[in-house]
Amino acid sequence: MSATVLMPALSPTMEKGNLAKWLKKEGDKVKSGDILAEIETDKATMEVEAVDEGVLAKILVAAGTQDVAVNTPIAVIAAEGEKVTDVAAAPAAPKAATAAAAPVAAAPPAAKAAAAPAAASSAAGRVFASPLARRMAKEKGVDLAAVAGSGPHGRVVMKDVESAKPGAAPAAKAGAAAQAAFAPPPSDEAVLKVFEPGSYDLVPHDSMRKVIARRLTESKQHVPHFYVSVDITLDRLLEMRERLNLQAPKDKEGKHLWKISVNDFIIKAFAMALIRVPEANVAWTDSAMVKHKHADIGVAVSIPGGLITPVVRKAETKGLAQISQEMKDYAKRAKDRKLKPEEYTGGSASVSNMGMMGVKNFAAIVNPPQSSILAVGAGERRAVVRGNDIVIEQLMTVTLSTDHRCIDGALGAQLLEAIKMYLEEPGLMLV
Repeated sequence: MSATVLMPALSPTMEKGNLAKWLKKEGDKVKSGDILAEIETDKATMEVEAVDEGVLAKILVAAGTQDVAVNTPIAVIAAEGEKVTDVAAAPAAPKAATAAAAPVAAAPPAAKAAAAPAAASSAAGRVFASPLARRMAKEKGVDLAAVAGSGPHGRVVMKDVESAKPGAAPAAKAGAAAQAAFAPPPSDEAVLKVFEPGSYDLVPHDSMRKVIARRLTESKQHVPHFYVSVDITLDRLLEMRERLNLQAPKDKEGKHLWKISVNDFIIKAFAMALIRVPEANVAWTDSAMVKHKHADIGVAVSIPGGLITPVVRKAETKGLAQISQEMKDYAKRAKDRKLKPEEYTGGSASVSNMGMMGVKNFAAIVNPPQSSILAVGAGERRAVVRGNDIVIEQLMTVTLSTDHRCIDGALGAQLLEAIKMYLEEPGLMLV
């Protein structure tokens, strides 16, 4: 029996991708393990391989097609002995696609569920409500249009229906306020009207930029940000870094096998601080607090067209040299868009370092479902008062952005104090 190949979900957040190119053509024989096509996501270029044998009977989505939604039929594979012409004329039902193809780098188990579109709809006149709230409203005889929702985007949830009375008046002002707060942005036409015709060029957004825009907008809408900053003295860290790098082993060509950076120290210090302050090593859900057992630190890496955040897993258990080698590998493969989904998803917290760009200080946006991100500025020599003396020290300003739902001000300050301790006394990271 023939099988329909669907656009796979290559990461937990993937909703659509670009079909970059086909590596097989119609009529080609296909066996398990053969690479069928290359798919471009917002983060990487992935290969899709066949898991069944047969013949590629029909290509349904041409190479170069952009924004192909997950689970869209992209090809048909004919079973052994089946006539290719018959299959091409009548593609198999999508449900047969589960065994047709699979990504080479499989997404984490949660990917299938996470990649599905959001349940809520923005259709005009539709009431945003959870399934449980709709069922309860029907049982109680409550008009959902008359209930002010307290959930995200003004969504009506169970507790709203429980407190509502049958035959209630039209929705309260809170509902209107919620809708106004999430009003759609101005249309492209409205934006372009303010610019002089012919004074600009339009460059279409690629999938990476679209995802970055969507996720950061969602973060600022749904995550109440809180910021704390501190100055950190780097003199002892820089001295230790120099000594360690001089002791690095060399290869046959005389090159050092590793070179520890200041950012490697920051990753390690942040991880150890999260373990020291476990109440801050958390993530928020509406029903429970997620308490991480390890500190998986995402590190923002700039690549053409945007950025990606590969994750150093269990960073608190790794030495500086290992962290350095991992980040060097991640950075290279990130620029080539060769990272696997499991290498840039998840994580306890993130580090964004713009110090090498000369930025003194800034505040980063939390990357959900994480609850904190450390923004790192440039190290510079500044005059500092120590007792009654003025001394010159190498200082660096860092700003911790937190999700205030699970990390309040005092806890954020405690976490930042631990980060400062490890960076100013780097020997503590070795004991």
